[in-house]
Amino acid sequence: MAKQTLLVVEDDPKIRTLLRNVLEGEGFAVLLSDDGEEVLELMGNQRIDLITLDIHLGSLNGLDLAREIRAVSAVPIIMITGQGDIIDRVVGLEVGADDYIAKPFHVREVVARIRSVLRRSGLGAVENVNAPPVAGQSGSMSFCFDGLTAIPDRLEILDRNGRDSGLTSGDFKLLKVFLDRPKHVLSRDQLMDLTGGVEWSPLDRTVDNQIARLRKKIEREPSEPKIIKTVRGVGYTLACDVQRIQPSESSAKSA
Repeated sequence: MAKQTLLVVEDDPKIRTLLRNVLEGEGFAVLLSDDGEEVLELMGNQRIDLITLDIHLGSLNGLDLAREIRAVSAVPIIMITGQGDIIDRVVGLEVGADDYIAKPFHVREVVARIRSVLRRSGLGAVENVNAPPVAGQSGSMSFCFDGLTAIPDRLEILDRNGRDSGLTSGDFKLLKVFLDRPKHVLSRDQLMDLTGGVEWSPLDRTVDNQIARLRKKIEREPSEPKIIKTVRGVGYTLACDVQRIQPSESSAKSA
């Protein structure tokens, strides 16, 4: 099986080297760059399966580079942002990034996010015969609700036709908060705390916008939501029944 090629765009040489070593150990082919023009040249000369793109590339604006990439390619992009760069993350998603990771990050999170985005993009994951099995890959706990199936270990949600709905990690984190607390009314402050606290803007519209994006991916009629309902003046609630299925139960049902 041919290796998938990842392009790591990062101006810090230590981080570039770290990511290259880890990702090559996971079975990927890795290209490195810290220059926007070189990135576009590399994309024109060979197949790139995914790009990790640091927003702050010295004098180069990573958001502008993301726009240029999106103008010529649908290659998956994972933005790398600073811990408190809320606006950068929002803008990054708006210009077409598929996910984001905040610095400082753990390399295992980077690998998991890359594999998740590749699955959502339909490219699949590289098999690494030397790597130990990842928990949840064979038989994972899942949540079933309104014809949907959420699999937390894989950051996946299957729609009513069994297809991956393509949630970002931020979408999934928010959904998981609701799935763990069905039919509980959660205020915006609670949602901010439960989904990461400082990663959220204190402005309520940030939560509202994330809810709206999530509804578009899971509701039958996003304009008339039945799953995540608004409780006026308070917050939101997951209004439908949720069934939590353990791996053993899933296996028994399929037997």
